[in-house]
Amino acid sequence: MHAEAGGPVDLEAALATIATPVTLVFFTQTFGCETCVRARQVVDRVASLSDQIRVEEFNLVLDNDQVDTYGIQRAPAIAVVGDADTGIRFYGVPEGHELVSLVESILLVASGDSGLSDDSRAAIAAVEQPIDIQVFVTPT
Repeated sequence: MHAEAGGPVDLEAALATIATPVTLVFFTQTFGCETCVRARQVVDRVASLSDQIRVEEFNLVLDNDQVDTYGIQRAPAIAVVGDADTGIRFYGVPEGHELVSLVESILLVASGDSGLSDDSRAAIAAVEQPIDIQVFVTPT
């Protein structure tokens, strides 16, 4: 699901293909988070496009068990969770190019298929210690 050169992405059409439930676990905080309200608006907009997407909200300061479970470090944050937690997290407000990345992550989690080759899966299975991979997205 990539936008044509300069063309809009049809989020509703992309999300209409989801056959399994996905939860957007949203982490916010009341004070010191100027972007939390905007991030929640984006999450709600995305969730409204499919009956298969639901939202759970937790407070970064108050909901310690969920913060620890999902390994969240700051707010706003979104964990994209299907049948299992694959570790996909978004920090900040997913707008513009980041919104497309969020939708693609939802589709990936819903499909249950990482798209990795058997060789890549074998290499990953051989890793014996946790690895934290971070991808930074900017419009430029």
